[in-house]
Amino acid sequence: MRELLRALPALARTVAGLATDPALPRTAKVALAAAVVYLASPVDLVPDFIPVLGYLDDVLLAAVLVDGLLNWVDRPLVLRYWPGTAESLERLARAARVLAVWVPRRLKARLFAGTR
Repeated sequence: MRELLRALPALARTVAGLATDPALPRTAKVALAAAVVYLASPVDLVPDFIPVLGYLDDVLLAAVLVDGLLNWVDRPLVLRYWPGTAESLERLARAARVLAVWVPRRLKARLFAGTR
């Protein structure tokens, strides 16, 4: 999880670049936009003032977003916007996969359909 937090600025740049790229399918763009809006919104499923649990929904949603981007979207497309190295992106992809393991593969495939 620390690795995901450290990579937040690079992830924000990558998401911004991917959101405007015509090669990224519409379903993936909608998933990106919905996740960004939810993460930026002060209204959550679990209020942030509840210790630990308050931020858990945000962390899990961010992990699903990162897992979808890094493990379902065509890697060269992501690398086009990733400011770091391919190795750092791979480490981040592994960390996100571990945190998002509870999300069914079919759901991720549907959200990021046509990206591979």
